[in-house]
Amino acid sequence: MTGTKSVLVGAVVAALTLGSVLCSPVSVLAQATKTAPAAKVDINSATQAELEQLPGVGEATAKKIIAGRPYQSVADLRKAGVSKKEIDKITPMVMVGGAAAAPAAAAPAAPAAPSKVTASTTSKGSADKTEARVPPAKGMVWVNTKSKVYHLEGDRWYGKTKEGKFMTEDEAIKAGYHLAKEGASKQGASKQ
Repeated sequence: MTGTKSVLVGAVVAALTLGSVLCSPVSVLAQATKTAPAAKVDINSATQAELEQLPGVGEATAKKIIAGRPYQSVADLRKAGVSKKEIDKITPMVMVGGAAAAPAAAAPAAPAAPSKVTASTTSKGSADKTEARVPPAKGMVWVNTKSKVYHLEGDRWYGKTKEGKFMTEDEAIKAGYHLAKEGASKQGASKQ
């Protein structure tokens, strides 16, 4: 009987040893460094590196979060393409601050260099890639500085022309820009 017990004990010890060897120290270290941050992360102002520290958030998800700013609630992350599972996982570790929208609203005349988001549609619907810029504040228009035309949000050229910048509609009118024909039809439809 003692021979059977020693074989059984030996098998258990071998299994435990094998299990600890198979659990790679690299994966344990990666999981340990990807823990929740000490303070809540503001999804409206956090850097990509800060967002990547959240569990389940990698480079692609962090870029989605940044591109979809500003947010009114954590649930708004869904609109940026973040899965419900990821949102549920990070909700206790994040908060929504007004930091991203406040500075832009305070100085709409001099917006910072806008970030770029890749859009894959053009007027002909080809797979051409155009760089669409994200406005620094809600309600801004995109001014094509070459053609002297401004585009409203929702216009297919909004943030996509080669030469342009964001400004308020009043500033665009004062600077001598005129509303694009496409934007004029949308504006007329929204007033009815």
